[in-house]
Amino acid sequence: MHRRTFMTSLVALGVASKPLFAQTQPAAAPVAATPAAPATAAAPVKPVAAPKKSWPIAPQFYPTEVAVKPELAVGSIIVVSDKFFLYHIIAPGKAMRYGVAVGKTELQFRGQATVARKVEWPSWKPTPEMVKRNPSHYAKYAETGMPGGPGNPLGPRAMYLFQNGHDTGIRIHGTIEPSSIGHAVSNGCLRMENEHVIELYKTVDIGTPVTVY
Repeated sequence: MHRRTFMTSLVALGVASKPLFAQTQPAAAPVAATPAAPATAAAPVKPVAAPKKSWPIAPQFYPTEVAVKPELAVGSIIVVSDKFFLYHIIAPGKAMRYGVAVGKTELQFRGQATVARKVEWPSWKPTPEMVKRNPSHYAKYAETGMPGGPGNPLGPRAMYLFQNGHDTGIRIHGTIEPSSIGHAVSNGCLRMENEHVIELYKTVDIGTPVTVY
């Protein structure tokens, strides 16, 4: 997509002038007050241990229902790369927001695409460009690739993005590095925490439009 055409589409959606999405954040979990020690207690009260996190990602990247502009098409996916958020529009004015990892600055995908393929436990093969950029890491997978499974970098689910019937090479997929969520680290694909991508996969249909800003 030409830059002029893409920027025109941004203005039409209102991205250039005002945000598409309400700046909501997950509510902080209430913290129970530690009871004061009796005046006669000899030993200090031990601090309560912090609860363990389910995933090693920041709280704002957990799945959250947020308010969005009501004119956004229900069912569509919108990614705001510089905020590391993926929005799945679930009803007029409502979206589920997920955290994602995006491509490194020089590899970030921008534009419009369509989910043309969905795969459970996808196999993976590096692109020729990936092998050229980092042969020591990717060359061993260049011919045969890697079968799907828990150690596969695409994780348990992948949604393949096409433009005009052609594979862009970009996927929305899981990851074996959940701590990368919220960072620009990938070779262009959009990574999600594995449980999150399974949840999204269940609700996304073939033909779903995807816009990446």
